[in-house]
Amino acid sequence: MPNPTKPSPFLAASRAPLRGLMEALGKRYDFASVLGTDCAGTCFEAFPDEKRAAESMWTERGFVFRVVARGRVVERSVDRLPDSSAALMLEMDALLATAAPDGAFSFDPAETALTGSWYPQTGRDPLTAPPREILDRLEELRAQTAAVSPLIAMARTRAEWARVSKLYLSARRELEQSYLWGQAYVFAAARRDGKTKQTFKAVSGLKGTELLEELADAPETTAATAIELLDAGTVEPGEYEVVLSPDLTGLLAHEAFGHGVETDMIAKGRAKAAAFMGKRVGSPLVTMYDGARAAEQTGSFEFDDEGTPGSSTLVLDRGILAEGISDLLSARELGIRATGNGRRWSFERKAYARMTNTFFAAGTSEPEDLVAGVKHGWLLDRSNSGMEDPKNWGIQLVALIGREIRDGKLTGRIASPVVCTGSVPEVLGAVSAVSREVELKGNGYCGKGHKEKMKVSSGGPWVRTKMRLG
Repeated sequence: MPNPTKPSPFLAASRAPLRGLMEALGKRYDFASVLGTDCAGTCFEAFPDEKRAAESMWTERGFVFRVVARGRVVERSVDRLPDSSAALMLEMDALLATAAPDGAFSFDPAETALTGSWYPQTGRDPLTAPPREILDRLEELRAQTAAVSPLIAMARTRAEWARVSKLYLSARRELEQSYLWGQAYVFAAARRDGKTKQTFKAVSGLKGTELLEELADAPETTAATAIELLDAGTVEPGEYEVVLSPDLTGLLAHEAFGHGVETDMIAKGRAKAAAFMGKRVGSPLVTMYDGARAAEQTGSFEFDDEGTPGSSTLVLDRGILAEGISDLLSARELGIRATGNGRRWSFERKAYARMTNTFFAAGTSEPEDLVAGVKHGWLLDRSNSGMEDPKNWGIQLVALIGREIRDGKLTGRIASPVVCTGSVPEVLGAVSAVSREVELKGNGYCGKGHKEKMKVSSGGPWVRTKMRLG
């Protein structure tokens, strides 16, 4: 039975004291706000000789206060409520004294009035279910994977859920949300004649324990793919037509005009996209969105960590670069709208412009038509890693699985891994077909630089384009 996600008792008990603090800070500064967070989660794993449950890396609890005075913006994070408003103001005054000069930020602190709460429906809550029940199901999936063939040298399973609860208060806003996201995996490693290959199946969503049922067929298919990869070779270096699965399409979207249009990078002069707004950077077949409300996946929420409502941002409009994704400070600095992408790794971290649900929109073709139109190329699936240089628009994607295409048909030849490189405008400009079906996944996380981990999702349809493989 669907159930609404439960609000946080910790934040409920903190609401009245926080209101008092906001009233006091509002009298002293041009603007004041606070974000309270209470995030709890559990990670479950099943190995050949062990089952375990541990606290999720996403667990956190605390507050971050922001004040604005004469264009100076400072923040203070704490893991418990301050003793008094006077004590908090002393800390804020000290921070303001060493902050950037007056007027360094053209920060307009005015907010429209907004109140609301968001407790979306989920299935059974894994954080209150008996841990043994979840671990037993994971062990069952693991054992089924291992039993597929003697060539399976190792199989393991993993599932993680986090309940994210946040409360935002300012003079004109009072917003609360509590939602649950989950991710689950089946991993398989095959070994023969000293050669080992591994692969995985992953599922994710704003779901409870019912998420595990989406892995029902994963033992057979994951083990079979791992065994198939034992015969994988390499791709002769060169430029090819490629058909990207939704998983790879999502990686392309994430790296191409996900990081490339984060407006804090534009404000710092670190993104080439600034000079191409309103200009063509891709095929007319390419439309791309990002937004907490653009899809329902692990990057979804009602409001961001600066109290800005989530949105659906049209990043690419039929090949034209339309808009970036922004946090509040970079939006104010650039004179653009805040898109609700101001996100913090935790209450102890700064808010940056970060992706949410990033994906290419559907086209009009069938997936088999994309393959049929390829003279010689590769179908690429299962994203492994990716990177992009926002300053110069170079991009690299690594696919775990490549399947050769000749004369519109799969030859049976397989390669792994496959490294794909190119220039973002060239790759997007070469898109010649896009399928009707769209799929998003939100497994893993996104980093900004070498840190600042963030839960996101990405995806899209099947896409045909050209890239350099090697």
